[in-house]
Amino acid sequence: MTSAQGGVRGWFAGRKGVWSRLRFTSLRLRLVVVFGAVALTAAVSASGIAYWLNREAVLTRTQDAVLRDFQQEMQSRAGVLPERPTQDELQRTAGQMANSSQRFSVLLVAENPDGRTVSGSSGGLSGFTLKDVPESLREAVNEEQEITSANKYAYHLYWQRMVAEDDTPYLVAGTRVIGGGPTGYMLKSLEPEAKDLNSLAWSLGIATGLALIGSALLAQAAATTVLKPVHRLGVAARRLGEGRLDTRLRVSGTDELADLSRTFNNAAAALEKRVDDMAARDEASRRFVADMSHELRTPLTAITAVTEVLEEELEAETGSMDPMIEPAVRLVVSETRRLNDLVENLMEVTRFDAGTARLVLDDVDLADQITACIDARAWLDAVDLDAERGVHARLDPRRLDVILANLIGNALKHGGSPVRVSVRACEATEDAQDPKGAEIVIAVRDHGPGIPEDVLPHVFDRFYKASASRPRSEGSGLGLSIALENAHIHGGEITAANSPEGGAVFTLRLPRDASALTETEENEGADSKGDA
Repeated sequence: MTSAQGGVRGWFAGRKGVWSRLRFTSLRLRLVVVFGAVALTAAVSASGIAYWLNREAVLTRTQDAVLRDFQQEMQSRAGVLPERPTQDELQRTAGQMANSSQRFSVLLVAENPDGRTVSGSSGGLSGFTLKDVPESLREAVNEEQEITSANKYAYHLYWQRMVAEDDTPYLVAGTRVIGGGPTGYMLKSLEPEAKDLNSLAWSLGIATGLALIGSALLAQAAATTVLKPVHRLGVAARRLGEGRLDTRLRVSGTDELADLSRTFNNAAAALEKRVDDMAARDEASRRFVADMSHELRTPLTAITAVTEVLEEELEAETGSMDPMIEPAVRLVVSETRRLNDLVENLMEVTRFDAGTARLVLDDVDLADQITACIDARAWLDAVDLDAERGVHARLDPRRLDVILANLIGNALKHGGSPVRVSVRACEATEDAQDPKGAEIVIAVRDHGPGIPEDVLPHVFDRFYKASASRPRSEGSGLGLSIALENAHIHGGEITAANSPEGGAVFTLRLPRDASALTETEENEGADSKGDA
């Protein structure tokens, strides 16, 4: 079943690849269309001109031969007839004229000795009569013209092409015998010439089609030659964008595409070197911070022990501490505690940067966890908790405590009391089996002045402080950043905003079951490694 599904997916993937190459916005299709349009225009123009020239040549040649033969027959045969011939004489002469080499039909019209109009036909083409001759042609034939120096004859030969009702083309001509005699008309079928011209048209059409197909194939070949390097460049750019900085293009030739490939390779090499240098500096910086933090822990342990003794002396009721040095001792105690917190935060940050931070998951009652966090820091009087008991989630309790302590402590320090903490559980709506579908939402809201709009985008930045005029404060500028990293390692998120009713609101979203999410991500990572 799996192989069959894979085959179906492969077929659809192949079809998708074909359609992607032939989509209307693709350069390949546009090249084929342009080549085809140019070839079609050129072929149609050439075919049209060739057909028109050949048509005129064929018809003119046939027409001249027929008219010349008809004129000779009129002079040699009809010209010897008496001025008033009988119908039999006309009939016999028409038959003799029709037997010429051009094989046309003849109609002779004249007045007999009795003064009546008689006609004689060769009998071809179902009987050639005056009805078959256009009236305009008869009028032109019978029109007597004035004899001048430029016009030596009163009557001339006239001809006309026409199409019969059966779509057969004909050539009809007529003239009168000079000096008196019958009027002759000729009818010649042009069907053989029409068939020849139709054959020529079909040949030119086939040639046009072949030219169009050839141009499409040529365009396809040209597009493949031109677009294959472009396609390779696109694939290389995507791989470079995915982080595979060792991607390079094979350079061949000396044309513009080869120059483009060389430019891409140079840019990729420069980018790889820049990223390697930045990674090396970043790694050195992280190692420096980690080493510094570890080195500071040893003297800090000793200093912390001393400050604890000093703090006990301060709290003792014996009054053994000199009042003159008591403020200095209190400052040393508070600054030592602050330095200890800073070192711990720096070590936590280095663990996140190195990717060594791991979750230790447990089933947590959110109401109990938040209450314990508030109680441990003596914030019960300043914090309102809106959370129903029985809302459980599988999370890392220590990291959740760090998140809550930072969010609530930040609200108490920079916002205004009371601080309200609310918990809401959101069930999965689309897929109940998806661990990302069910989540918990914890909102921490204060009643202070809110966060300035220019500060909102930077509240989670490391070492960022809203007031540049107070660089030295109780906080290190790492608390919210560490809270956000702890939310991310759970697969959650923290957002900061200002409430329409006043004050700032930090919203924490975490999955109900971080273990299912972690297993899913590990499986996806293993699959991606297997594919690679």
